[in-house]
Amino acid sequence: MDVELARQQWEDGLRRIERSRSNPDEYRRLNAQVEVVAAELRRRVGGTFTLAELVRAYDRADDWARVVLHDARDDEDAPLPETATVADAAFHLYARGASDYAP
Repeated sequence: MDVELARQQWEDGLRRIERSRSNPDEYRRLNAQVEVVAAELRRRVGGTFTLAELVRAYDRADDWARVVLHDARDDEDAPLPETATVADAAFHLYARGASDYAP
């Protein structure tokens, strides 16, 4: 995947989460899930990376993000995570740490 296309998808994910601000419980839940994915990104990608390396991790993120979000659920009655939205937002925020990041 192209870096610019990935960045657009990541930004869209963050926008979708921001739209949930009107529902504070939902907004908190989604942000907690973003933190779960970001923690897994730190483990998988590390602290020193480029945007291209992050895009390579993104290509495989659907599977592992779904698993880590499912495992992080507090109880079986909790809503299933919105994996794509949460992962996109986490990648957007994590991308700011890339060695070649530019807004």
